[in-house]
Amino acid sequence: MECFSDHFMEFHPIHGRNVQLEHSGTQATRVESFAHGVCFSKYSLKPGEIFLIEIEDKELGWCGHLRVGLTARDPRSLEVVPEYSIPDLTDLGDSWIFAITRNHNKVIEEVDAGAGGQEAGEGALAEGRRLGRGEVEDGDVGGGGNNTKPMTFFTDSHLYIDNVRIPRDKLVGRSRPGRFSHILDDLYKTNTLPPTARRSRIGVLYVPKGQDLADMHIVINGEDMGASAKGIPTIQPLYAVVDVFAATKCVRIVQVEYGFSSLQTLCRKVIQKHIVHRMAIDWLALPEALKHYCKYE
Repeated sequence: MECFSDHFMEFHPIHGRNVQLEHSGTQATRVESFAHGVCFSKYSLKPGEIFLIEIEDKELGWCGHLRVGLTARDPRSLEVVPEYSIPDLTDLGDSWIFAITRNHNKVIEEVDAGAGGQEAGEGALAEGRRLGRGEVEDGDVGGGGNNTKPMTFFTDSHLYIDNVRIPRDKLVGRSRPGRFSHILDDLYKTNTLPPTARRSRIGVLYVPKGQDLADMHIVINGEDMGASAKGIPTIQPLYAVVDVFAATKCVRIVQVEYGFSSLQTLCRKVIQKHIVHRMAIDWLALPEALKHYCKYE
């Protein structure tokens, strides 16, 4: 199953009080403090539709990072946007949020037969079974635990999660062009850099599982982290949640193309297949606008 999105992804105009949206509605910046940075997708997500963001800027001095997830609460129904996604929004119910950390973002399922499959303790929810929040912080450098095999950026055209197929073209982060960009790009492709690094791309989606139920998946730089919440009811529309929290200062939405690629995207793919690295595009006799698109997007 491949989703066909019929709208341009934007942030909802209702958001935390410290959030400032760029005029296009695709970039959210926390302008002060470390909290009140909760944002929502403007539209509810379709099954298999990924809400993908890139970390644009960070702010030193805070402990904690970006949080992403889903909520069945229409942002317009909130009397006030919660200060924190965890625990404030999750405590309201019908919300499933995952804290992105430097390490340990992959979900390891632990089946407890005595509990009837229901997770106990703080992570448990009334609706849906939480398998992980990713809240264990680790100071080690690198993406330890997230990488099991190298990824092929140009040859693997799609990411498959059960019966859902997502175009991989935009899923992997890219460094800004510079002297060491060819090295950094490979680190993003293999998910070696911490997911909390600048330019990392993080997405959230839900995968249908039986009648009116779904699993929530987090995708980091093109790699599926597993089902971070199971048995989520899909009777009500589900909105993406992005909490621009603590060390994460600014994020932007990355538009994912489903179905037939645009002519611009097809041109870029052909060009990229015939060069060693995207910075070599500067040496080609191409229009400047196309060079810029191939290097930056």
